[in-house]
Amino acid sequence: MAKKISVIVPVYNSINCLERCVRALCAQTYKELEILLIDDGSTDGTGELCERLAAGDARIFVRHKANGGASSARNMGLSIASGDYIGFVDSDDYIDSYVYEDLARALEVGKYRVAQISRDEVDEDGGRLPDVCTPPEKERFCDSETFIKELLMHRGDSSFCTKLFPREIFAVNRFPEGKLNEDFRLLLDILQEIPGICILPRQGYHVVCRKESTTRKKTKDTFSRVFMDIVENADMVQELVDRKYPALHAYAVRFNLYQRLDYMLHVPLSQMKGDNAFYKNVKKYLRRHVGDTIKNPYLTGKNRVYLLLLTAAPRMVRGVHGWKMRLRQ
Repeated sequence: MAKKISVIVPVYNSINCLERCVRALCAQTYKELEILLIDDGSTDGTGELCERLAAGDARIFVRHKANGGASSARNMGLSIASGDYIGFVDSDDYIDSYVYEDLARALEVGKYRVAQISRDEVDEDGGRLPDVCTPPEKERFCDSETFIKELLMHRGDSSFCTKLFPREIFAVNRFPEGKLNEDFRLLLDILQEIPGICILPRQGYHVVCRKESTTRKKTKDTFSRVFMDIVENADMVQELVDRKYPALHAYAVRFNLYQRLDYMLHVPLSQMKGDNAFYKNVKKYLRRHVGDTIKNPYLTGKNRVYLLLLTAAPRMVRGVHGWKMRLRQ
């Protein structure tokens, strides 16, 4: 008998895209599925849509919960999943019909601990966007240390949605709640427990890049917490690398500098003040690591220029950068 796959789908106000996501799951050539729709306190009728979709396929199960974020929804899914394998799909996205058959075959036949399908990025109309992660030409096994190196170079795929895991991996592992960039953090924990990941070449997972809602337009003071979380994760991975993977030290330093560059390019000017402890700590880090900025072989020339300028005169550089970005629009 085929092993069962539990697919966990966190759902929040996804009424315009959820049906496409679920129909793609129901159309999988691998039939031994349970599809867990975890409604995370939706307010737009998505919860009712979940129930209607479940009425049409006995493999779909729905749970409703108070809003707590995608990690809490995934963790609820893990607590009720009955499958031998665990997969995840975001409700904005959709997958090709062969995805779970290919992933399950890699785990069963190849005896890998974790398998990953390749992905592409599409707009809301299905048009292809530039690849974020380049797929391999053929199936390949990537050991954990190499996979971490690829993540540190921003070439790897940290998403849980492109992967299939044996259920026992989540016996103790859970998504950190109240954080963004949570996939990266948990995947690092898991990579320390497994030999590596099998990467399949076909781009069967489609990440849908949605335009920003007109009801939630950005203002000059809009700032996502993700830009602080990526800095905290960079510190965490530096400690891990120096303790367990010392050959990756220079890659981790590059990652730390790059993540702080990302923070400095997004933090609002209104928050670049002396009473912002997080901002002050980022500035101190950049000043302490000017030598690394100059010498690290894995930073691009453009990275170095921006880092050095933002280290010397962050507010002025951000003002000029914002002005240039507005001219391009």
